[in-house]
Amino acid sequence: MRESLLTIPISEVFEPKCGCPICRMRNELEKKTVEYIMGAAMMEPDIRIETNRLGFCKSHFDMMLKQRNRLSLALMLQTHLEAVKNDIFAKKALFPARAKKLKSLARINESCFVCEKVNWGMERFMVTLFEMYKNSEEFRRLFSEQEFLCLPHYDMLASLAQDSLDKKSLPRFLDACSELSGKYIQTLYDDVSHYCSMYDYRNTGADADWGNSKDSIERSISFLTSR
Repeated sequence: MRESLLTIPISEVFEPKCGCPICRMRNELEKKTVEYIMGAAMMEPDIRIETNRLGFCKSHFDMMLKQRNRLSLALMLQTHLEAVKNDIFAKKALFPARAKKLKSLARINESCFVCEKVNWGMERFMVTLFEMYKNSEEFRRLFSEQEFLCLPHYDMLASLAQDSLDKKSLPRFLDACSELSGKYIQTLYDDVSHYCSMYDYRNTGADADWGNSKDSIERSISFLTSR
């Protein structure tokens, strides 16, 4: 399959063969979106309207704080807080539409500008990923050579594949996903078990061999949550 503007980023995401490729894909989208919103886009009126309306979730506020551009964040917060104040708390009528305000409140609490953009990008990435899997033997090989798929993204890919792949490609894809996640969960189980065993007094001492178990807790959480 000839590479295009859409297939090149996916090929680049799958090249490292380290960790979950779908996590890498999402992380790259998050990184680019946060950098974008904390840069010149902050001053664009149409972007500001969207950030005022949607706000940000805790995870993406944390990412924005790490950009060390507190003024940009403060300016966005200023107009977002003003929008929330006017939408939810201003008394604009003699008989305020309480149900409408509560609906707006729920929307604000559940929405995030970065999440929306990342979800939009991921949907398009998934369409291209399945097209590449159907049409490119090289990509099928690259997919099968990944280190693992985290549990949430194994679930996501297996669900989307039902309507995205033909009867010929679907079984091979599902087997590949199962193989990647199944082999890795066995590795995690072995490493966590080894970690637990190292607290037995018989395994203590200067020459104690922890193997690959010291970060097994963090790796297990990442596999189970995609974070």
